[in-house]
Amino acid sequence: MLKYLHTFNELVMFKHSVFSLPFIFVAMVVASDGWFGWRLLLLGLLAALSARNFAMGVNRYLDRDIDALNPRTAHRPSVDGRVTPREMLGFIVMNALVFVVVAYLINDLAFKLSLPILMILGLYSLFKRFSSLAHLVLGVSLGLAPIAGVVAVSNSITLWSIYLAIGVMFWVAGFDLLYSLQDMEFDKQHNLHSIPSKLGATYTLWIAQGFHVLTITFWSLFVCEAHLGAFAMVAIGFSIAMLGYEHYLVQKDFTKIDKAFFTVNGYLGFVFFAFILVDILLPI
Repeated sequence: MLKYLHTFNELVMFKHSVFSLPFIFVAMVVASDGWFGWRLLLLGLLAALSARNFAMGVNRYLDRDIDALNPRTAHRPSVDGRVTPREMLGFIVMNALVFVVVAYLINDLAFKLSLPILMILGLYSLFKRFSSLAHLVLGVSLGLAPIAGVVAVSNSITLWSIYLAIGVMFWVAGFDLLYSLQDMEFDKQHNLHSIPSKLGATYTLWIAQGFHVLTITFWSLFVCEAHLGAFAMVAIGFSIAMLGYEHYLVQKDFTKIDKAFFTVNGYLGFVFFAFILVDILLPI
């Protein structure tokens, strides 16, 4: 059983949940002006994890043919036979059902949005087969996290949550561009659509920088619209520093892409949440 769980953990890269979870809870903390309760904490975690498992399951299922050809992905459980297509389909359906049921338990608006959200989450793998906008589709998928957080608490969608979500969208799309540099030549050879394969490394780096400038812009609008204070502005300053460091790492050496992708962005999300939490609890 432990081996089976380890295999599915590898399939969906559970550790990458660090990218969306902090921003769900940023939205929940701001919407509730503090603590939102144990019930919503549990339901929020279940919704976030089941949604991400669904999205990654769909991605791995649809990309089996592509991943088998790429040396970087050829040893994934979805390719090497450790997880069968039937097991992946079962995993996808199970997580979709969990997400819908949890959304029903949260509130009416969450339930109404659950199926459209699942449809958006499943689009990424299809998009990259015909459009270079797949990077932004992935960004939209994770950008739904703060929208889900505010819906869970307030049964509504606020303007500040939209600013926060758009910032997350450009943040994710930007670092996905950097991550895609690893597969630039592979994508060219197999007619896959990505900005690096179409425009090359130099333009990709510029576009990623532009996306991250937009990230800071929209997160600043979020802070202003939500009437947050000094610690929230520190969160913005920290984000500028971390994103700058990420671009420095990638431009210096493409072999540092994994460090830039996981370590830097993982810290960014949790530290951003920590500053927002302190700002709510200790307003200045």
